[in-house]
Amino acid sequence: MYFCYLLRCSDGSLYAGITTDPARRLKQHNLGQASKYTAARRPVRLVWKETHRSRSSALRREAQIKRWPRRQKQALIRSTRRRGAR
Repeated sequence: MYFCYLLRCSDGSLYAGITTDPARRLKQHNLGQASKYTAARRPVRLVWKETHRSRSSALRREAQIKRWPRRQKQALIRSTRRRGAR
């Protein structure tokens, strides 16, 4: 199982990624061990995640989300929260 996720960084920016273990990956981001982008914007928090059956599916979704403008990413986060999922 793979997850596509969005993090909110301390500066308010959003970061998209994929992982097999969201809790572990979040910890890595907050320790500065996951990416240069988030290392400079700690702490980060997980604001959205979505499960995928394959790595390729998660990568396609990540690429799609990265192309979206900020308002569309924020709408995705809000719509998921309204449904009670995270």
